[in-house]
Amino acid sequence: MIDIHSHILPGVDDGAQTEEDSLAMAREAVRQGVHTIIATPHHRNGSFDNLGDTIIQHVDILNELFKNLPLTVLPGQEIRMNGDIIDELKQGDALTLANSKYVFVEFPSQHVPHYAGQMLFDLQVAGYTPIIVHPERNSELIEHPDRLFEFVHKGALTQITSGSVIGKFGKTIQKFTHQLIDANLAHFVASDAHNTTSRSFWMHEAYDVIQDKYGEHTKYVFMENSQLLIDDMHVHRDEPFRVKRKKILGLF
Repeated sequence: MIDIHSHILPGVDDGAQTEEDSLAMAREAVRQGVHTIIATPHHRNGSFDNLGDTIIQHVDILNELFKNLPLTVLPGQEIRMNGDIIDELKQGDALTLANSKYVFVEFPSQHVPHYAGQMLFDLQVAGYTPIIVHPERNSELIEHPDRLFEFVHKGALTQITSGSVIGKFGKTIQKFTHQLIDANLAHFVASDAHNTTSRSFWMHEAYDVIQDKYGEHTKYVFMENSQLLIDDMHVHRDEPFRVKRKKILGLF
């Protein structure tokens, strides 16, 4: 398996704090069946700034540390949406995923910036393919899923979290995650792992649930999309649908 979202770099954000933590995460990733992992530390989220050159240096150090493990680390970044993303990408301060055209874009957890649609469009005009990370955990998108439909309909991709698939963030988020899969509004499954306990990988468990609920084909489409991203190729994407909101007592 390939995990395109992790916080395995030590001491740079709220993920691994020491090299020992990184090693523990690496061993758990391997146990889960992960052979390639993209390190995606937070950037411009109000708490952490991690510039591209620094990330690349940390990735090189980790690959040396992991030389006896069957695990390869590639550089990436989880970029909080801001008005300077394109300039930073061109300057190298912001990174795409594994030197591809794909770039992670994170929204604040409680809302979607008013300029999000324009920024996602501008990224595509500049030659990048934006991937909205963990949309299933965004309060505004849960309440107004049509906003996500519009973003995807206009070319953005999304990455759901393995923990969300299996219910680690609660029933509401789990239900919305599966609604996104049903509506072809999810394109990647990744761990967003921060540690080996409360925010672990859970990739194997998530793929088991996906296979049981949606079949082997859907499972392998998700897995292949991660490989296609690493190879900087076009990923599989089906025509998206709007999430169906069920009426409760005659009301939405």
